[in-house]
Amino acid sequence: MTYKSANELKVEFKDHSLWVYLNRPEASNAFNLSMINELVRILKIADQDDSVRTIIISGMGKHFCAGGDVKKMKNKEDMFSGGPNELRQNYISGIQQIPHCFHQLATPVIAMINGAAIGAGLDLACMCDIRISSNKAKFGETFSKLGLIPGDGGSYFLQRVVGFSKAMELSLTAEIFDSSKALSIGLVNSVVGADELLDKTTQLAKKINANSPIASKMLKRSIIHAYRSDLASHLDLLAAYQGITQRTEDHLRALDAIENKSQVHFKHS
Repeated sequence: MTYKSANELKVEFKDHSLWVYLNRPEASNAFNLSMINELVRILKIADQDDSVRTIIISGMGKHFCAGGDVKKMKNKEDMFSGGPNELRQNYISGIQQIPHCFHQLATPVIAMINGAAIGAGLDLACMCDIRISSNKAKFGETFSKLGLIPGDGGSYFLQRVVGFSKAMELSLTAEIFDSSKALSIGLVNSVVGADELLDKTTQLAKKINANSPIASKMLKRSIIHAYRSDLASHLDLLAAYQGITQRTEDHLRALDAIENKSQVHFKHS
C-alpha cells in the first residue's frame, strides 16, 4: 500500500514501519481539525495493512506536539468555534476521534518524542504503547494553567501510564518537567541523546518487526485486555488467542527454525 504525506502530516513507510510525523512546525505541531482527521484516517488504514508491523509517531521540527492551538482557541476558530454545546460536539466529532482510534489499534505504536509534548501532545504520547524520548524533550499536563480540562482523554490515559497519584499531581500542578523526570516516573521507556533518537527508535521498531506480526498484535490486545479485565475472562481470551497462533504458519516456521538452528522470517498468514 502507498502512503502519501498530507498538509499536516508527513508519512513514510520503510522496513515494515509506518513513520507518521505531525507537520505543523510553525505552530509547534499543535492540533487542528485537518490534522486530527488525517491522523485518524492514516492510523485506521495502517492498522488494516499487513505490511505495517509498527507505527511510529513523532513531530517535524523542534517539538513533538504542543497540544491545542492557543491562537485558534483565543480566536474561537476551527475546532474551538461556537458556544458551549457546539464546542462539546466539536470535541466528540473532532479530537476525541484520536483516543477512540488508538483504543482500537492492534498494531504496536511507538512515540518518538523529539521535543515538547504538552497538553494534548503529552496525552497523544500516553496513547502510544512505548515512548522513547530525546533528552531535550519537555512534558506537561498543562490544561489547568489554561483553565481547562483534558477534553482529548488525557485523564484516562495518563494515570494508566504513571499511576493515579502521580497523574493527579501532574494534572493539578500543571508542572512542565524534563525527560529525566519523565523517565523516573515511568512516563517514558527510555531517554537518549537527541542525535541518537532516530537510530534508537529504528532499532526498537526492528526488534518488534522481527517477531511474528500476528502474535505481536494479539500480545498487544492481550496486555490491554488484562489491564481492564478479571483473571477468568482473560484466561479464556488467552486460550482462544493461543489456539489461533499455534496453528499459524508463523509458529510452524519458528519451530522449524529452532530445529534447524536457523533464523526465522515471519510473514503475515
